[in-house]
Amino acid sequence: MHKEPIILGIESSCDDTSAAILKGRKVLSNEIANQNIHSLYGGVVPEIASREHQKNIVPVVDIAIKKSGIKKSDIDAVAFTKGPGLMGSLLVGNSFAKSFAMGMQIPIISINHMKAHILAHFIDEGNKQPNFPFLCLTVSGGHTQIVQINSFNEMKIIGTTIDDAAGEAFDKSAKILKLEYPGGPLIDKYAKQGKKNAYKFGKPKVKNLDFSFSGLKTSILYKINNEVKKNPSFIEENIEDLCASIQYSIINILLEKLEKAIEQTQIKQIAIAGGVSANSYLRSRLQHLSDDKKYDIYIPKFEYCTDNAAMIAIAGYYKYIEKKFSNLDEISQASLKF
Repeated sequence: MHKEPIILGIESSCDDTSAAILKGRKVLSNEIANQNIHSLYGGVVPEIASREHQKNIVPVVDIAIKKSGIKKSDIDAVAFTKGPGLMGSLLVGNSFAKSFAMGMQIPIISINHMKAHILAHFIDEGNKQPNFPFLCLTVSGGHTQIVQINSFNEMKIIGTTIDDAAGEAFDKSAKILKLEYPGGPLIDKYAKQGKKNAYKFGKPKVKNLDFSFSGLKTSILYKINNEVKKNPSFIEENIEDLCASIQYSIINILLEKLEKAIEQTQIKQIAIAGGVSANSYLRSRLQHLSDDKKYDIYIPKFEYCTDNAAMIAIAGYYKYIEKKFSNLDEISQASLKF
């Protein structure tokens, strides 16, 4: 019997430096160093992000290896994020992965960050896993996609955003509401106490299964600015209702398109992935959909929703067993295609 490969995963696409060790599909460790410094600037500053990755990468990998209980020499391959992401941040992970692999004389495996979000569903923690084919609503700060997954290596985008991502709509709305960065989780928190129909915002009209969020963002901005002119304390006095209404608008757009995709493909196995899949309202709405329509819904554990190296390592595992290794001249790509 073949031994399960031990994969070191490296994720550095944005502002979190993460390293994970997986043995087969089981997580032995998954460490993340956050960069809280960006909250001072109201968003991620690419130059600062790459410098922080340089500081964090060695200690984070060291902790991941120590916590996993394995020796460095036990690692069979290094999987790293090739893209998409911030170029400076990606380069740090790429360079470290190559250096480590050369030093240990093991293969490297380059990974598409968005595909890794989807494959996080196959991390083995006793959870039920989707059967092929399934649909995945992949929603993050930079991407909003509906993907049809036919196998571990065959994935097809059937709907995507034509402008901004849903995660960006959350963050920009939070900025308008003068909430701290990252604002998405704060909108989720305040929305729990608010009325979702308190305010109406513009709804995009986009064909097929594609999304648009720029018009919604503009509608939110105009509505709030107009109200603030009449009452300077408008935001503070109505923060919970505003958050609930904004969240309701964004999630509704996502779920309407997802339902349309289910209708068109007749696929009733539904997964979510990406940072926005941590949103509690999206999760509860999906659960209701599952109960009403008898869809099979797959929601990843909270720690595998946001950027993490365990998802990079699991994607690396599936490439490893097919011997799909990368060359040492592999370059990072900020706008890597799916």
